[in-house]
Amino acid sequence: MANENKKDFNAMLHDSKDMPKFQIITDEKSIEKYGGNKMYFAPPIDYDKVMKQIPCGRVITVGKIREHLAKLNGADFTEPITAGIFVSIAAWASYQRSNDETPYWRTLKANGELNEKYPGGVEAQKEKLEAEGHTILQKGRKNIKYFVKDYESVLEDLE
Repeated sequence: MANENKKDFNAMLHDSKDMPKFQIITDEKSIEKYGGNKMYFAPPIDYDKVMKQIPCGRVITVGKIREHLAKLNGADFTEPITAGIFVSIAAWASYQRSNDETPYWRTLKANGELNEKYPGGVEAQKEKLEAEGHTILQKGRKNIKYFVKDYESVLEDLE
């Protein structure tokens, strides 16, 4: 995100933007990719609420949060683009607050990848995760990415 210091992420977090809502999709490729046609749009605060449930030493992925929200709301899947945006909003909103912290650094991208869009980038997320006992792996030579080692073994079960 750009100009983070000029945005009120807590206001964005509480702006539901007419969500929650459902949409029936008709594009065959999307239906095949996501496993159904009933798409759910969760408001930003719902992502924050789930992210707050992840205890120290555990992690979650954006994909697992999306699956959880879809299941809770009787949808086939949760819209993926807003999911990524709303997870970032929850992270920056927490960063801007002086209390009621959301442990956003425990929410990973697919395959356990760290999120460069969080406050302080991957370095800050790496530091927080290592402080909680996780090992971070660096992959790539030019396009360097960071991952939580064996993240599957510490994935929080949202059931």
